[in-house]
Amino acid sequence: MSVATLPSLTPVFATAAIGWLYYRRIRRQFGRQRWQPTRTWLRIALLALLVVAIVVAGAMTAHGTLAVAAGLVVGALLGAVGLRHTRIEFGGDQHWYTPNPWIGGALSLLLVARLAWRWQRGAFTASAAVTTQQGGALTLAFASTLVAFYLVNAAGLAWRMRIAA
Repeated sequence: MSVATLPSLTPVFATAAIGWLYYRRIRRQFGRQRWQPTRTWLRIALLALLVVAIVVAGAMTAHGTLAVAAGLVVGALLGAVGLRHTRIEFGGDQHWYTPNPWIGGALSLLLVARLAWRWQRGAFTASAAVTTQQGGALTLAFASTLVAFYLVNAAGLAWRMRIAA
């Protein structure tokens, strides 16, 4: 009987870490959240950089430009709708917001479904890593939709908090 070594457990730890990140991201779509301005502005900056990276990746993929553009438009519209249905509360010197659980939950479900579909198709196997298989236009569309949603939502939330304060 052999003891599992660290390199053989690396995929297990990586999967658990990614699962934890997704859990935290999905959990933030539900319930009352405390608004943290520094965290929001950092999120806006990182998401803006991610939009640039996705646009560049879309330019290098067949039909990627159209997929990224469509994803950005859909994500921005969903972000605006989600922001319109976000409740803002003030308690003492704290600001709170409650995001719309339906839009965020649907996008989170879409992300998990896309990952499961890619996993089932063998995208995360060793042979896919060797051939540098990429997701293509559909993956770019999903990614740009999610990034645009979170960017519009974060920027709009910062704007609404600043006006309401």
